Amino acid sequence: MPRLSLLLPLLLLLPPLSPSLGIRDAGGRRPECGPCRPERCPAPAPCPAPGISCGPGLVCASRAAGAAPEGTGLCVCAQRGPVCGSDGYSYPSVCALRLRARHKPRAHPGHLHKARDGPCEFAPVVVVPPRSVHNVTGAQVGLSCEVRAVPTPVITWRKVMQSPEGTQALEELPGDHVNIAVQVRGGPSDHEATAWILINPLRKEDEGVYQCHAANMVGEAESHSTVTVLDLSKYGSFRFPAPDDRM
Repeated sequence: MPRLSLLLPLLLLLPPLSPSLGIRDAGGRRPECGPCRPERCPAPAPCPAPGISCGPGLVCASRAAGAAPEGTGLCVCAQRGPVCGSDGYSYPSVCALRLRARHKPRAHPGHLHKARDGPCEFAPVVVVPPRSVHNVTGAQVGLSCEVRAVPTPVITWRKVMQSPEGTQALEELPGDHVNIAVQVRGGPSDHEATAWILINPLRKEDEGVYQCHAANMVGEAESHSTVTVLDLSKYGSFRFPAPDDRM
């Protein structure tokens, strides 16, 4: 009993333990704190100077002259340029891929990683197909087609021809048609290409179905439109009524 009488004053000096904490929880997370949510954390403060590490995969880069006080910078990804993830999606940088991997449910370690540098390859997709048009002989008409693909696709215009036997054939344009011009250029967005076909002057024999065809090493795609031509020569000369003419 003399030992117990000596320990009682010491026990009274100890702070009371929370009922939700056991001995194993001592020194751990406070009970009033919820689970850590990295996406709710505030953005890191600007780094003080170039060359100072901001975190894994990040470096401190100087801001443009006049954009910030001298000696300050921003934390940016050390590896620039898009990358292709193992999930088949393209990411603007390897840092964006790592951030996605951190928040994505994990099937196994290394479930999402960089497959290769550069965007993921995919077959052409016609994002804006050509529209069918109706016009008269002698007019100027144009068709356009926007395609998205990686690598950049080869886009060609073709006209669907009918043989006397009733079978279909494709005529690549412009061919020997002096009134037809074809142009292809990149854009308007990344990994997109736009192709035009211009017919001037429009003739009755230009009537028919036109095909926009795109292909790369992954696959191909196509889209069709119809050009309908009204031959004015069959209707003679038109005379528009004067304002004073009566019906």
